[in-house]
Amino acid sequence: MIINKTADGNKMTIALEGRLDTSTAPELQELVAGLEGVTDLTFDLEKLMYISSAGLRVLMIAKKGIKEVSIININEDIKEIFDITGFSTIFNIQ
Repeated sequence: MIINKTADGNKMTIALEGRLDTSTAPELQELVAGLEGVTDLTFDLEKLMYISSAGLRVLMIAKKGIKEVSIININEDIKEIFDITGFSTIFNIQ
């Protein structure tokens, strides 16, 4: 998985590319745990091909620690997973 992050003051966008699964989730979790001063976090999932329960868990960890978490550019396959798991009601999906 490739993680690209862009920061602008207290706002950050994290663009994910590839697969967010058991083997790649710890890298993202480490990044999310180290975000200090970020109050507005956006995950850009345009190039994310797959997300497992481990990946969903990392998104929930981010949601607990940061005031505003948004999801943008979600593809239909990932959106379906969010709908089935109820994550589409938890996150601000744009």
